[in-house]
Amino acid sequence: MQLQFLGAADTVTGSRHFVEFGGARLLLDCGLFQGFKTHRERNWAPPPEVLRDLDAVLLSHAHLDHCGWLPVLVKHGFRGPVYASAATCALAEVLLLDSAHLQEEDARRANRGGWSRHRPARPLYTAADVKRTLALMQPLAPGRSRSVAGVQLQLVPAGHLLGASSLRLSRGDQTLVLSGDLGRDDDLLMPPPQAPGAADVLLVESTYGNRCHPQEDVQARLGEIIRSTVRRGGSVLLPSFAVGRAQALLLVLQRLRAAGEIAADMPIYLDSPMARTATRLYQQHARLLRISAREAAGLVDEVTLIETPQESQALQRSRWPKVVISASGMATGGRVLGHLKAMLPNPRHHIVFPGFQVAGTRGAALVGGAREVKMFGEYIAVKAEVSHLEGFSGHADAEGLMAWLRAFPKPPSQTFVVHGEPAAADALRCRIQDELGWAVRVPAQGECWSA
Repeated sequence: MQLQFLGAADTVTGSRHFVEFGGARLLLDCGLFQGFKTHRERNWAPPPEVLRDLDAVLLSHAHLDHCGWLPVLVKHGFRGPVYASAATCALAEVLLLDSAHLQEEDARRANRGGWSRHRPARPLYTAADVKRTLALMQPLAPGRSRSVAGVQLQLVPAGHLLGASSLRLSRGDQTLVLSGDLGRDDDLLMPPPQAPGAADVLLVESTYGNRCHPQEDVQARLGEIIRSTVRRGGSVLLPSFAVGRAQALLLVLQRLRAAGEIAADMPIYLDSPMARTATRLYQQHARLLRISAREAAGLVDEVTLIETPQESQALQRSRWPKVVISASGMATGGRVLGHLKAMLPNPRHHIVFPGFQVAGTRGAALVGGAREVKMFGEYIAVKAEVSHLEGFSGHADAEGLMAWLRAFPKPPSQTFVVHGEPAAADALRCRIQDELGWAVRVPAQGECWSA
């Protein structure tokens, strides 16, 4: 078995792990780098030589830091199958098409505004590249084994996001497991992650490897934020991931209304076409959720769905107190930028970031106390109140990760800690070494390993 860590090795994004296993050449996840510019620039590098002649790509789930580089791989000639759960395939279509649209639009805007250093500015990939990518995707049912180039692949539900799975690869007496992103035992929408059984080699994520989720009632906290903001005549903006986080926010807002903790006629807007489509997919796959079919069906009851860019711009100009959910979750692009530009200079408003913010993003800067942020080629003053509700995170925290690891029936021969900022990855490494006594290391970007 040979491994090469092509992403998510020195940062929390860009999940890409090459494995050569019994002659099979496989890429586990194919994600975008996000956050700091030095990381984002890696997205523009052509695929390394080792990714030529791949037999298949295997996806753990549909977040862009796990699937968002697939169109680049296809653009450079990959034509093999891409295996994932059916829900992941459905969500990936939504996320990838939206990603291409935003990149194309950002390039057009930069060319019109003249603020790009590139002449002309170009998208990383286009909708046409995405459509070629989607034609390669093949859904697999979790729990069932599938032979991929002579290796047995099994998807093990991981919580975290609709369709998210750990990847279990077996050949002969050797087994490799990639955790993917692991969910929480107390997630609002998803059941807890399942144990994948024994592994000889384990790759485990470490997004929250050095911290635990705060012991707070996120529903009560959000309710208080909304009430206090409305009392001073302001509105609440929830920058949200369109897939997973937006649906959890809708669930909490519906529960707040039902409990009388916010006014039944409180205007709630969902300004994200992708979130609207993803919500329909969550409703279609309600059997995979931990909430009732009734709650799933009512996620957008009495919620105004914003359709067009013109409607979004009109909403940004509206002065009535309201709650707006808009993407993207880390304020890296999308319609939320227009809302931020309109709301940040006004101290009556409240910007609430629900969940993890990758270092180097606008979201991380804002929750870190930035007094101005750059958008559309200009700096915007930050006078609105900004809060961070980490309790909405869909990731297992340090204790959750350790509980998942303790469920392994025997220690892996080698464990690699991936998908974490350096401090988080090393903190989890230390705990695995000290508390479990396993052979464990944090790989470097580009590092090769063989057994």
